[in-house]
Amino acid sequence: MREMDLRDRVNELMPQAQEELAELVAIRSVADPRQFPPDECRRAATWVADAFTEAGFADTRLADTPDGSQAVVGSRPCGKENAPTVLLYAHYDVQPPLKDDAWHTPPFRLTEVDGRWYGRGAADCKGNILMHLTALRALGDDLPVNLKVVVEGSEEQGTGGLEAFVPEHADLLRADTILVCDTGNVAVGQPAVTVSLRGMVTMIVTVDALPSELHSGMFGGPAPDALAALVSVLATLRDDEGNTAVRGLSNDGLWPGAPYPDAQFRVDAGLFPGAPLLGGAGVADMLWARPAVTILGIDCPPVVGSAAAITPHARARLNLRIPPGVEPDEAANALTEHLTAVTPRGVHLSTEVEACGRPFRSAIDGPAYRAMADAMQAAYGRPMSRLGQGGSIPLCTVFAETYPDAEILLIGVEEPLARIHAPNESVAPQEISAMALTEALFLRDYGSPA
Repeated sequence: MREMDLRDRVNELMPQAQEELAELVAIRSVADPRQFPPDECRRAATWVADAFTEAGFADTRLADTPDGSQAVVGSRPCGKENAPTVLLYAHYDVQPPLKDDAWHTPPFRLTEVDGRWYGRGAADCKGNILMHLTALRALGDDLPVNLKVVVEGSEEQGTGGLEAFVPEHADLLRADTILVCDTGNVAVGQPAVTVSLRGMVTMIVTVDALPSELHSGMFGGPAPDALAALVSVLATLRDDEGNTAVRGLSNDGLWPGAPYPDAQFRVDAGLFPGAPLLGGAGVADMLWARPAVTILGIDCPPVVGSAAAITPHARARLNLRIPPGVEPDEAANALTEHLTAVTPRGVHLSTEVEACGRPFRSAIDGPAYRAMADAMQAAYGRPMSRLGQGGSIPLCTVFAETYPDAEILLIGVEEPLARIHAPNESVAPQEISAMALTEALFLRDYGSPA
């Protein structure tokens, strides 16, 4: 099918994409039974399975994974001898909406505002599911590659269901190229492929100082204070410029690709006017080539209801992002040793690693990479750029280890204004259409290199 015909076909399919994305966003598929009914995830999985069945995947089914979630798996052979196989990936589970009162529109109702479609999962990652479906519908029967699909149901919870499933079912998902569609572009209309992902270590830090609370007037001063100790420990994780300063972790990495302009980052992050950028390097270096520690939460007495008493126990949850070249075990040990070394006397500090994920770097010299660059150039009318991502997708490392000969390409409909994981998540519909056209062109030309 000619490029112009594909473009026209994608445009014709966009009303259907909007309608179906609205159906999918309305399903509250948060993979945490403490917050939402598990039946919601099953509804989403069934919706996805039915949609891919309609798109020609005759053997689509729901597969149980070790963490209790269900992945949608299926295949669609093209019947052509020596045709390459492409695995399409996305996930149907979403982040919880967080504070409903922070949303300008209902989080589980797709709502158009100023040309963007708002709703939880609209970009991450249900928009990518509709990108796949729109590309496949545009191609119709004109498919020169074998296709496989896997859409998982617990990516946002990080419980590793599909990571455990893949090695145990390696032949089921084996492919020459894997399209991991859970990232996105530099900005709306600026195509990119992600070539680097930071890994991560999530750690619980506990400080114990006293058997129970003590009156702050009678004992405050000489008695150890768990909360004060925790605050002093956490304060050592960054230096005066804001650089992560964990002893034993190198903090001088440089991003080899294009820079991330300070002004663009300020806009993308929605910073307050005049807010300084932290760290002693460029934004791209800080985001994609250096470690970064974030304090995710603290357990301590709340202000309202607190008493004039010394806190006996306090906890914090830390998230340490690590660049390619650093192993999670190495980073976890360095963080534990750092925290232990700076613990004030009189208190006991312990750590527990909650989750780990290895960093990832993809190859950029294969035929699939070149075909994707050509497809993005044709779809967007401008060259494809290469991005790093500060986030982690542990599944990419599992794919690389299980299928060492496969090319892994990270693309998608997300971009900075999508505000994924935050209130008021949205997707630009033109990104769904442009990326669907990109995927259609890629599948057409990758399977027919002449």
